Amino acid sequence: MTQAPRSIRHSLRPQTGPLGPNSGASQLAIGALGVVFGDIGTSPLYAMSEIFFAHKDVALGEANVIGSVSLVVWALVAVVSIKYLSFVLKADNAGQGGVFALYGLLHRLHHRSIKPLLLVLLLAAGLLFGDGIITPAISVLSAVEGLKVAAPTLAPFIIPLTVTILTGLFWLQRQGTTKVGRAFGPVIIIWFITIAALGLIQVVDHPLILAALNPVHGAKFLLRAGWHVDLLVLGGVMLAITGGEALYADMGHFGPQPIRRAWFAVVFPALILNYLGQGAYLLSGLPVHSRSIFYSLVPQAWLIPVIILATMATIIASQALISGAFSLAAQATALGLFPRLKIVHTHHQHEGQVYAPFVNWSLYVGCVLLVLYFGSSTALASAYGLAVSGDMLATSIAMILLARYHWQWPLLAAVLLFGSFACLDLGFLAASSLKFLEGGYIPLSIGVGLFTIMATWQWGRHATFAGYSSVKTMSIAELLEKKREAVTLMKRNVILMVPRPIRSDHRNTPALLQLFWNRYGLLPENLIFVEVVHRKVPYVHQDRYQVTTLQRDDGKGSIISVSIDFGFMEEPNVEHVLASLASHREINLPPDPRHWQVHVSQENLIPSPQLGPVARSRHRLFALLRKLSRPGHYYYGLGDAVQLTVEIMPVKLQAQRLAVKELV
Repeated sequence: MTQAPRSIRHSLRPQTGPLGPNSGASQLAIGALGVVFGDIGTSPLYAMSEIFFAHKDVALGEANVIGSVSLVVWALVAVVSIKYLSFVLKADNAGQGGVFALYGLLHRLHHRSIKPLLLVLLLAAGLLFGDGIITPAISVLSAVEGLKVAAPTLAPFIIPLTVTILTGLFWLQRQGTTKVGRAFGPVIIIWFITIAALGLIQVVDHPLILAALNPVHGAKFLLRAGWHVDLLVLGGVMLAITGGEALYADMGHFGPQPIRRAWFAVVFPALILNYLGQGAYLLSGLPVHSRSIFYSLVPQAWLIPVIILATMATIIASQALISGAFSLAAQATALGLFPRLKIVHTHHQHEGQVYAPFVNWSLYVGCVLLVLYFGSSTALASAYGLAVSGDMLATSIAMILLARYHWQWPLLAAVLLFGSFACLDLGFLAASSLKFLEGGYIPLSIGVGLFTIMATWQWGRHATFAGYSSVKTMSIAELLEKKREAVTLMKRNVILMVPRPIRSDHRNTPALLQLFWNRYGLLPENLIFVEVVHRKVPYVHQDRYQVTTLQRDDGKGSIISVSIDFGFMEEPNVEHVLASLASHREINLPPDPRHWQVHVSQENLIPSPQLGPVARSRHRLFALLRKLSRPGHYYYGLGDAVQLTVEIMPVKLQAQRLAVKELV
């Protein structure tokens, strides 16, 4: 007997994040030292040198040295300790942080003022990819440059050695980071102890530098120097806080409390001591070797060991940014903002540990080209700050709206607090933009390029969907009637992937089913429509799937629609969900996937003659992106054990404009 359509929403076992609830706080704090703080922890290698030696406008006078160090110290306090650790880390999306977690939080607010900001966050995500290219290059290069201090005759080997280290680093990515990650914490602890000791020795010898702890000296320096010098100095100060955005991005791996403990107990004191020590060394009047203030602090006998330690620390810092780029690509793919790249999960328990081959080798090529083109960390620093400052500014602006509408803060409080941080970030962005032509155009070009890719991918997806929707198809009611009247049915269990849920007989059938009917003139005994929903939350813990029974008859089989939800931090495995449903007899499928048949379509995109030049360019770019993208059925875990039938469907891309509401 045929039943009326009915929908039931269920949950499978909740999928959790990469860390279990029993992970010790101290163990997480040690792990955070390596993964979260590697970037900001290696900034002393080049930040102070950038302030005083990248240009000739800042003299090595007492007031300038104390004022500059004061700016570095209070930038760490304001941006990292207060903005990120005290406030931004509270903006978690089901325990996750980062640009796309913030994107998901704001997207759910459904406020008209949010939409332009969502576009800004997408641009910020592109800038973070740029950061992922620049950080390994400048970090490893700045560490290896210590060879010039130890033995000037080794200077010609700096670039080849840097490229060799980067090659080994990116080649090892496919192995996963679990084994390497175990060594991250201890190595970074030694690094922070070392830089703290180097700085403390100089502070004891020249205690006058302690005046830099008074923010008045930094303010006086800015008022005295003039706007042009102010921007040059702020560009160097910006380098001291690069990596601050990683605190938020990596929150899901460790949690906010271990990150805060690691910062205040180890990282912050070590950085303050080292920057004070570098300032004290400048006050001493001693020579700065090879324009590297950091390596000038190191006694000659300890120079080679410190160079080796610095290289290890920069590799760790690079690893964190590379892994972050993998996660960013996986999240963008799950949110439907990026082509479905091949994502390899490198650990069977930790979902957060992924490897994206295309992203990995794209980053590698970019890093090597930057090293060869710029040739030194000082020259490369010109390209560095723009990506980070742009991301920080986007975060500050987003926090205003998040505090107002999500936390229900008074508007004045949200604007005063995060507006102040936005003004500070805007100053850093302006300072970084001053070196736009010297290299700042690189991260901005990467950001704009990736934003264009995301916008084009969305445009193509909407255009393709519009092409599918234009195909005339039978209604679900007509399908049910044909099934009831059918004398012969195909003895098959067919699964059709559909673009939107089917929960009533008033909807039309998808174009793929109409093509199936036109080709065979028969219907399968059991027909399952499957729609995948990517929710803008990291993990789906409840209501994983909804089953709508359109028709179920002992003699005529069934027509069932299943809607499955995944979060953007999860690996979508439709086959696993359907097998679970089949084993619990919630759908008419054999539990063994080898007895299923998945019917999928492959679009043959045909540009409409009415497409203009811009739309045609978009079409060509979208066609290229589709070649890079994995087919949807493989991305969703179908096709390994399941039989696949592929239909080539012509889809004409009509002239249409991608609206902001479609992109976000």
